[in-house]
Amino acid sequence: MIEVHDLHKHFGGFRAVDGASLRIEEGSITGLIGPNGAGKTTLFNVIAGRLPPTSGRVTMGGEDITGLPPHDLFHLGLLRTFQIAHEFGSMTVRENLMMVPGGQTGESIWSTWTKRRAIREEERALARKADEVLDFLTVSHLADEKAGNLSGGQKKLLELGRTMMVDARIVFLDEVGAGVNRTLLNTIGDAILRLNAERGYTFVVIEHDMDFIGRICDPVICMAEGHVLAEGSLAEIKADERVIEAYLGTGLKNKDQVA
Repeated sequence: MIEVHDLHKHFGGFRAVDGASLRIEEGSITGLIGPNGAGKTTLFNVIAGRLPPTSGRVTMGGEDITGLPPHDLFHLGLLRTFQIAHEFGSMTVRENLMMVPGGQTGESIWSTWTKRRAIREEERALARKADEVLDFLTVSHLADEKAGNLSGGQKKLLELGRTMMVDARIVFLDEVGAGVNRTLLNTIGDAILRLNAERGYTFVVIEHDMDFIGRICDPVICMAEGHVLAEGSLAEIKADERVIEAYLGTGLKNKDQVA
C-alpha cells in the first residue's frame, strides 16, 4: 500500500531521515521500532504530510503522494495519531468523534439558515455512528464525558475511534502505548487486531513496548540513524546483531533489552 523510496529529511546539518526505503503491505500491521532518535516519528511526519521531504518519494497504491498536505491524505484514507493525544477537551467524547468527517453540511454558514433539517439529520446519523464506534471500543460509558477528563489510555482509544469515523485505509499510530496502563493497552491492541481482521485496516505502529509489538505486529521494521536497519519477524529482529548493536552498543548481547 505504501512505498517509501530513498527518503531524506534534513534539519540543517542533522539528517533525521537519511535514505529510508520500505514497503507497507496492504492488510498488514507493521511495527516500527528503533532507538530514540532513529527517525521514526520524522518518517511518520513526512509520510503523513506534516513535513516536506528533503528528497525521495512516497507512493500509496502506486500513486505519488510525496508532499501532499494532511487534509488531502485524510481524504485518501491515510490517517495518523500522535504520541500526545489531540482531543477537544471541552467537548464530550461523542462530540469529538462527530467532528471528524469532513464536508459536513453545517460547516457552511449559509446552510445553517437554509438546510437546518438536513443538518439535524446528518448530526443524528453522526451521533449513531459515534455510538457504534464507542461500543466497538467498549467505552460507551464515556460517551458524555468531557474528553479533557479522560486518562491517557482513554485518550489513545479516542484517537483510534476517530479513525473509525471515516473510511480509513491505513493508520499510522505513534507510540500508542506511551503513558497507558497494561489493561487499557490490551484493549487498544484488541481493537487494532479487530479493525485489521474485520474492516481491513492497515496499521503502522511505532512502539517501544516489545510485548505489545510482538502481540500484534508482523512484520517489524527497525530503524537506526535515519535509515532502515532490518526487517522481519520480531524474533528475527531481536536476533539481528546490527539491531542489538544499535540498541545496546558493541559487545552487548542481551537480546531481551531490545525495546
